[in-house]
Amino acid sequence: MIDKFLTKLFGSSNQRYLKTIRPLVERINDLEPETKKLSDDELRARTTEFKERVARAVAEARAGDKEDRKRREQAALDEILPEAFAAVREASVRATGMRHFDVQLIGGAVLHSGRITEMRTGEGKTLVATLPAYLNALTGRGVHVITVNDYLASRDADWMGQIYRFLGLTVGCIQNDMDDWERKDAYAADITYGTNNEFGFDYLRDNMKFDLATCVQRDHYFAIVDEVDSILIDEARTPLIISGASDEATDKYYRADAVIPQLKRGEEDKENKTKTGDYVVDEKQHTAVLTEDGVSKAERILGVGNLYDPSNMEMLHCVEQALKAHTLYRLDHHYVVQNDEVIIVDEFTGRLMKGRRWSDGLHQAVEAKEEVKIERENQTLATITLQNYFRLYEKLAGMTGTAETEASEFHSTYKLDVTVIPTHRPMVRTDYSDVIYRTLPEKWNAVSEEIKERHEKGQPVLVGTVSVENSELIARRLQKLGVPHNVLNAKYHEREAEIVAQAGRKGAVTIATNMAGRGTDILLGGNPEFMAREFLKHKEVNPDEATEEELEAAINQAKPTVEAEHKEVVALGGLHILGTERHEARRIDNQLRGRAGRQGDPGSSRFFLSLEDDLMRIFAGDKVKALMQRLGMEEGTAIESKMVSKRIEAAQKSVEGRNFETRKHLVQYDDVMNRQRETIYGLRRQLMEQPD
Repeated sequence: MIDKFLTKLFGSSNQRYLKTIRPLVERINDLEPETKKLSDDELRARTTEFKERVARAVAEARAGDKEDRKRREQAALDEILPEAFAAVREASVRATGMRHFDVQLIGGAVLHSGRITEMRTGEGKTLVATLPAYLNALTGRGVHVITVNDYLASRDADWMGQIYRFLGLTVGCIQNDMDDWERKDAYAADITYGTNNEFGFDYLRDNMKFDLATCVQRDHYFAIVDEVDSILIDEARTPLIISGASDEATDKYYRADAVIPQLKRGEEDKENKTKTGDYVVDEKQHTAVLTEDGVSKAERILGVGNLYDPSNMEMLHCVEQALKAHTLYRLDHHYVVQNDEVIIVDEFTGRLMKGRRWSDGLHQAVEAKEEVKIERENQTLATITLQNYFRLYEKLAGMTGTAETEASEFHSTYKLDVTVIPTHRPMVRTDYSDVIYRTLPEKWNAVSEEIKERHEKGQPVLVGTVSVENSELIARRLQKLGVPHNVLNAKYHEREAEIVAQAGRKGAVTIATNMAGRGTDILLGGNPEFMAREFLKHKEVNPDEATEEELEAAINQAKPTVEAEHKEVVALGGLHILGTERHEARRIDNQLRGRAGRQGDPGSSRFFLSLEDDLMRIFAGDKVKALMQRLGMEEGTAIESKMVSKRIEAAQKSVEGRNFETRKHLVQYDDVMNRQRETIYGLRRQLMEQPD
């Protein structure tokens, strides 16, 4: 009560912080007329002038005093900020035709101060990053801009690179298939784009090298992390590991795998502490364990006297992993099989994680289950958690559309505060209450009917699913109903940018897992650039080989179609988001909703749920079931109840809390190693720098 009163009186801490930035924005706007008068060469010359001012400030620092140097460097950058931002804004207008709005200038200032900016989808986060990236690159120490995938890293390096190059800075981009020399060149640039995995693995590889000349990275000065929640929170549950193959045999995994189909699943009575059957599964804790009967049965099948004998411990471990593979890991949900290989599917983005493997023999157990070639278990040579990698940076900042729900974790793990940036135009999306059915078939029927109805009306629909399996199930149903659609999941990710860019066209139906094209805007009426590529293909011209004139002519041809379609789609209510299941993290649901209603466009969203959904069944089941019985549910009918929605949100919060504990423990374990890692890596570096 007192908190609400004080917030009303003084404004929230977010509003108070934004108030301190307003004068900076006014100063940048005041500088715009005189910056406009500069010729291209004069504008470029400002970069040299700014660099000299920073260098002079640093030169005055006390010799060997790192803190004094840091203070003076940051003070010089703060002083230059209004002029530098004005220069970037003008360079952007001349190089790309895009002008930074005031809210984007606020976002840039927030990033420069080492915070996280929460900006809604479509507010131009990519353009915002150019402001602090340019300003901090003036130190000559290199700025790293980190994105979620190679495609976005290369797109942003090319697209935003036009602004940096216009101002006389160099731009690099790290891609998966680069050799060490190409990587070294990319890191030597003023601003380097790449993914978190590339940056993290390069750090580990550098610390395994024996010659400084072959190391690729330089300083860890300033990193701007795009989609910061995805990278610093979702991916932080998995450490980065560099491994080498061990020489152990793989036939034991096949032997262990043959045991599981012969075992019977039982139940656990926690009150009486009894277990039935050969094994019990706890989906909530994500565990599967053998009962005493199960151990005896496994011993008989394997022909061993005692699985707990030290000589059989390895076999026991293989059986336990085989049990997990069969009961907790599902094909087309947790992984896919492609070209005789088991590939993990990222549970948060729905993307394939090629090259990543589960540890402790779990990956081999899944390979045995799917009857594909078993790769040997790997031996860890170097490892670091993402949390400890990002703590290496002197200054860290991030951008996302959804960070508020994880604000406390950002602060406790990374010492990062979240600032919510106001939208450029008011948000007019309508978020409807969840509709809840008793069973999955009832829910899928309702989902299919809703899609068909909206498609016939001409309204574009984006259907969000949590797995490849579900996206294919909906696709089959729509095929039967004769509704044309596009599927975007880990299996069909090659056309991702194109599918997402055209998901706002009239009558478009797009089924997507959580990968739903982060970094690609869904424009109502379609994207003229992608439509232009289609026009060129019809003329049998390869869009990638077309001349600038051909491309421009095709874009001009596409624009009237897009504009007319945009008006029609707006009149129909804009993009409709249809969520088919709640994700464990509320943030992922908010991201899906955030695909609609960008930059003042209309839009709507609704989630269709059932009591048999994983989240409901495992975490909210009994309480929600009891509530629904009280509300008197019949087959085929759905309910919309604020009470039930609150119960679901409580379940999500409990899962988020559990996942936070997992990440916290991972960091605590790695912190012990981190001290050793820092000491050893520091000594290695010293020896390479001063071999005598």
